[in-house]
Amino acid sequence: MRIQFLFRASALMLALAISFVPSFAQKKADAPAKATAADTSKNTSATATTVSDADIAASQKAGKVWVNTASGVYHKGGRWYGKTKQGKFMAEDDAKKAGYREDKSEAGKKK
Repeated sequence: MRIQFLFRASALMLALAISFVPSFAQKKADAPAKATAADTSKNTSATATTVSDADIAASQKAGKVWVNTASGVYHKGGRWYGKTKQGKFMAEDDAKKAGYREDKSEAGKKK
């Protein structure tokens, strides 16, 4: 008799646990999507740097480097020059003094 009671109680608890699992999984799947959409709109408007092609050309002609302020790396030219989300133009000496380092892929290239 006692074994039957324990078996039925265990089966009931298992059935209840299984019925709640999908609802918890659904809530967790929805929560990050909502937070991500809100975070994305905040991040793009508050931190993104938009630089025109004319500004990029003028700065490159003046000998300035593009500093990616998020990573601490500066670029003398190439793919990321003026294109990273967070950054600014600086003289190379000023960038070095501020603690930024040269991009490793560009460091080996000498003009």
